[in-house]
Amino acid sequence: MRRLVLAAALLCGIGLVTAPAAAATQNKADAAAGWLARQMADGERFEADFGGTKYPDQGLTIDAIFAFAAAKASDANANKAITWLAKPEITTGYVGSGTEAYAGAHAKLMLAAQVRGKNPASFGGVDLKAGLLSLLTPSGRFSDRSDFGDYSNAFSQSLALLALDRTSSGAPASAKAFLAGTQCPDGGFPLNFGQTPCASDVDSTAVVVQALRAVGDNVNAAEGTTWLVSKQNTDGGFSVGTNASNANSTGLAAEALAGHRPAAAVKARQFLRSLQVGCAGAVADRGAIAYDATGFDQSTAPRATAQAVLGLTGVKLSALSGGGTSQAPVLTCP
Repeated sequence: MRRLVLAAALLCGIGLVTAPAAAATQNKADAAAGWLARQMADGERFEADFGGTKYPDQGLTIDAIFAFAAAKASDANANKAITWLAKPEITTGYVGSGTEAYAGAHAKLMLAAQVRGKNPASFGGVDLKAGLLSLLTPSGRFSDRSDFGDYSNAFSQSLALLALDRTSSGAPASAKAFLAGTQCPDGGFPLNFGQTPCASDVDSTAVVVQALRAVGDNVNAAEGTTWLVSKQNTDGGFSVGTNASNANSTGLAAEALAGHRPAAAVKARQFLRSLQVGCAGAVADRGAIAYDATGFDQSTAPRATAQAVLGLTGVKLSALSGGGTSQAPVLTCP
């Protein structure tokens, strides 16, 4: 019977293509990256669902690209994702067009393009570098240009420094000074600029210290790292305010601590591993990282997993590069 099927296929001009088997792995970060890849629509993107209507989620798709680069896995999905992001309507829908231009989106997409070896000066019909620099204000802050307000924050500024530091001209001195100048008296960094009193934030501090180290400001980065360690919970995780430890904050913190505070980084990674769905979980969920200890939730797991992979690998945002295993790995189970 099998010979008949093959013969019929050849006669009809149909090529029989065998999909490559998924790579089995016991590596926690690889398994998480593999699960994340399998959640992507058409293997290329994430979507946000609002009232039953789906919209492109460029931000989460870029988070996945960063996770794949950190784990050196699911590279085929990363390639599909950056191709999708480079569609003009997807690019401009994210960074803005006409009178709208968003600093954080320009910076994050520019960094993703660099990680994947693309030219940010010509991406989706947009010069991302020029667009980002056009949003640099005299104070050194990268600010949004929008009729809806300025939503730029510590993430926007940090990603801008990280992306521009990879260019031949580097990050502007005024932008470096501005970010360093936002440091709170306790050593941490706030999410929103100009807050009174200054309120240090775990997620923001984790990203800011990476940006400052990338541009050579090790003094302020070290102070921020010391504050970050002081906020580690007894379970090894990090949290938002007084809430329980979560994978998102812990993933970013573990990434920032790696290579600088090894003992704290190890505890953070142990916490992340405790949230991973293992062989006792449903087959479709294995490898995912739950948001917190309450258990797996499909609605929060993709973003939690993407940021957790950064912490599990310890690869800095400044060191991310594409390449690696093409397949999306699957957790090995007996």
